[in-house]
Amino acid sequence: MDEMTVDGEEQAQALGVGAQLRAAREAAGMEVEQVAAETRIPQRHLVAIERGDFAALPSRTYAIGFTRTYARLLGLDERTVLDQVRAELATSQSERPAQPAKFEPGDPARVPGRGLAWFAVLATVLLIGGIIAFYRSYLSPGMGPAPLTAPSATTAAAGQAGQRARTVAPQPAGAGPVVFTSTMDGTWVKFYEADGERLYEAQMNRGDSYTLPADAEGPQVWTGRPYALAITVGGKPVPALSDKDEIIRDVPVSAAALLARRSGAAGPAAAGTPDATEGPAAATTPAGAGQATP
Repeated sequence: MDEMTVDGEEQAQALGVGAQLRAAREAAGMEVEQVAAETRIPQRHLVAIERGDFAALPSRTYAIGFTRTYARLLGLDERTVLDQVRAELATSQSERPAQPAKFEPGDPARVPGRGLAWFAVLATVLLIGGIIAFYRSYLSPGMGPAPLTAPSATTAAAGQAGQRARTVAPQPAGAGPVVFTSTMDGTWVKFYEADGERLYEAQMNRGDSYTLPADAEGPQVWTGRPYALAITVGGKPVPALSDKDEIIRDVPVSAAALLARRSGAAGPAAAGTPDATEGPAAATTPAGAGQATP
């Protein structure tokens, strides 16, 4: 090594590690673009290193790592170069206030991978789905606790009447529950409201009884054995709907209608004619057809 080469190296070291790297690159006949392609260091970072402007790099770690890679490519002593870099960094940090590290979008080492990005999207979707499911299962149905006991069981007649609301009709003085009791086996009977809503329908045997719901609206009866039904209103017997073997239909059987029959206000009970205030007239058939059930 001649005297001029030694003087050149000493002059480059005196100027700083950046000038030393630039001198070595030019001596090797390399361009900055070539160094960037071989080291995969962004060209702007190489230029900043050669200027000695380490503050332009993202952080101290980048300055040391990029300089080591640069020196290794040029065949320089990495230890000597890194010692100079650390010394220059210490000097620059004492002269300048510390700045937060900058995120470099163009740096491949700092950009998250595509797989990580898709995993983050999937995790977000699953989290949102879990929150929605939790809300629907536990919050949407209601905030109060569930009842400790089951609802009270309704009577058979109320269950057959359906769940619609009814207005309880006022009962006449002295009235009470209307109870029908079969005095024969095989007595078919159907009770329904004025609008046709079925209340009760069965083949009643001797001793079977049925109590009309207190909130039934215009209750009526259909049967082929009206004489086989014993009736009480408030525990007191009232006359049978008919004493003949005939089919009666659409005959009002509310407490008011039955009490009116007992007082004779609605005409002969045996004819099966309904009270004019209770609904349509009852249809009757000859006595010989009374055994046929609908």
